[in-house]
Amino acid sequence: MNVIVAKSAGFCFGVQRAVDILYEEVKKGTSPLYTYGPIIHNETVVSDLESRGVKVIESKEELLNTHEGTVVIRTHGVGPDVYEIIEKNGLRLVDATCPFVKKIHKVITEKVKEGYDIIVAGDAAHPEVTGIVGWGGNGHVSVVDSPEMLENYDNPEERPVCLVAQTTFNAKKFQYLVEVCKKKMYTVNVVNTICNATNERQEETRRIASASDAMIVIGGRNSSNTRKLYEISREQCEDTYFIQTLEDFAFRRVDGIETVGITAGASTPKNIIKEVQTYVRDGKF
Repeated sequence: MNVIVAKSAGFCFGVQRAVDILYEEVKKGTSPLYTYGPIIHNETVVSDLESRGVKVIESKEELLNTHEGTVVIRTHGVGPDVYEIIEKNGLRLVDATCPFVKKIHKVITEKVKEGYDIIVAGDAAHPEVTGIVGWGGNGHVSVVDSPEMLENYDNPEERPVCLVAQTTFNAKKFQYLVEVCKKKMYTVNVVNTICNATNERQEETRRIASASDAMIVIGGRNSSNTRKLYEISREQCEDTYFIQTLEDFAFRRVDGIETVGITAGASTPKNIIKEVQTYVRDGKF
């Protein structure tokens, strides 16, 4: 069995940084210790942290009722209102927001002050995008994830527009949205905020999937970047499987497979990737 493992598979810089920051707080014995939302979209990592005493605050309402301890902001980032609650409640803040996400917050804050409308290419329900939108303050901020949504965008006052993207947005789709935006708007400032690691991961996945008989994509079900890898893989390789851990694949058998490609989302630990790789190489796939 020929197995191709993506070099870019596994933790990206921002995720690794956030996880390291949180485990350092655990090592210090910080208590009570909270994260605002799961630190990353990986159930294995979150469960391990919970076993070490880290609690997840799931909502602003829950945060408002928390008056003691340390709150770690997850890699996805948050809006300014969350920072305000933490300060008001006298909580200690540890900010593990990905620096690339922080960059988007800064861009939006500046462009809104300059009178721009903001369009965010991304998933409106994703926590990263929710946080990004929050930095728009009282400005006009819209979220789109398709050309159709962009076509319906209304700007009767013809204000200048700044187009940014969720850091894990599909790079090819973003370029198409840029083209649509430039045709529709008079003044467009495009800031490509898709991180380099995302671009590399998506392109490598595309190359490996096109050369494989079957493809395995590893990552959390709630991971936006992993879902995009799965979509890209499916475009190139029909036999693509989306799993979180080896247990999800334990009873599957596929005949006539010579080459298997493996990639993983930015929140997938290396040990899980290694387990799947070993499983496939041992001929159990």
